[in-house]
Amino acid sequence: MKELDVAHLQRRLADFAAARDWQPYHTPKNLATALSVEASELVEIFQWLTPQESERVMDDPDTAHRVTDEVADVLAYLLQLCEVLDIDALAALDAKIDRNEKRFPVPGAG
Repeated sequence: MKELDVAHLQRRLADFAAARDWQPYHTPKNLATALSVEASELVEIFQWLTPQESERVMDDPDTAHRVTDEVADVLAYLLQLCEVLDIDALAALDAKIDRNEKRFPVPGAG
């Protein structure tokens, strides 16, 4: 199994786009739009499922494959957007969790 990290995946995505001369299209606006479209395609899979059916979505191999592909597409566009905007996605998430922990304290704690 190969070792994966955000920087490596961002480099692969950048290299993939560069090899196809797609960089002119990878503006923040276009990447954010593509991210939204891919997120909507993920939502579409779950749209008419009951909560119980949604919990079992990975039990069907065809549906599991679709969900996995859409998750990958969402992540790919998010990582490309972070690359273009020079955002460290993991640092941004870590900082956001810190803010949320202060904003939403554990009930009854401290």
